[in-house]
Amino acid sequence: MKKPLKVPATLVQAIRYFADPNVCLSFLVNLRWPDGVRCPRCGSEKHSFITTRKIWKCAGCRKQFSVKVGTIFEDSPIALDRWLAALWMVVNSKNGISSYELARSLGITQKTAWFMLHRIRLATQTRSFMKMRGEVEADESFIGGKARNRGHALKRYASPIKRHNRLAMTAVMGLLERGPKGKSRVRTKVVPNVRRASLAPEIRQNVERGSVVLTDSLQSYGGLKSDYVHEVINHAESYARGRVHTNGLENFWCLLKRTIRGTYVSVEPFHLFRYLDEQAWRFNMRTMTDSGRFMETLGQIVGRRLTYSELTGADATA
Repeated sequence: MKKPLKVPATLVQAIRYFADPNVCLSFLVNLRWPDGVRCPRCGSEKHSFITTRKIWKCAGCRKQFSVKVGTIFEDSPIALDRWLAALWMVVNSKNGISSYELARSLGITQKTAWFMLHRIRLATQTRSFMKMRGEVEADESFIGGKARNRGHALKRYASPIKRHNRLAMTAVMGLLERGPKGKSRVRTKVVPNVRRASLAPEIRQNVERGSVVLTDSLQSYGGLKSDYVHEVINHAESYARGRVHTNGLENFWCLLKRTIRGTYVSVEPFHLFRYLDEQAWRFNMRTMTDSGRFMETLGQIVGRRLTYSELTGADATA
């Protein structure tokens, strides 16, 4: 019977524990291949281990592979001890961590830290097809720019991926499924605008029919009563009427904007969806321990490789 993985409980313990490269390798191998090492390309169990380079050579496809192959760590020259420390800090930092701060902490360049952060954000994406049910709050917000420029910004920058303009406002939508004892979960998405054609399909795609949908009085949410129990709160009159409110999502938007303004300072609309994924992940995992969030994120690093050209959009402009 295999021994359970030893997981540090604090950042200090994690840094000490993962300081040994052999411990890092053994930890990830046992996490990724609990039943024995398999080639990530052909799935063969026949291989030989090259101790000097800490890699395997597959006897099936005759190719070499490391524990990083097929993960967010692939093709990274950064050692695993720094990667694991960075991942711990990102998922357990309440208000996020900037690339400059991460660079100083790990002794790497800001550009490298920025790339590492986006790779970790990719691992925090929740790829769930399960629809929300019960009581679901739906709300929209705007990220970037100033309130007095909202009308001009929306007319000029309708696309959610308009690049090289950090002052442009970007529309985002959120759905929050209420849970028992405050265990609610949220989903977010960048949308082209806040018109009915953009918001209503997102609700129908992510919320089970017959659920209670709670929104504000924005006319874009009209027409939902045919599929849902639609309750509306008019913010011009009050912010809550019993259980009819969107305060849960308003709280999430507040946390998101505080993180962007205080930690990241400004975010390009082209990358905004990545920051939404990070904040939604942190919100949904808020009741877990630091080690629990760390292990939950590590469980999603496989099959989520991100190259620098993909991140910067070089492939699309080539």
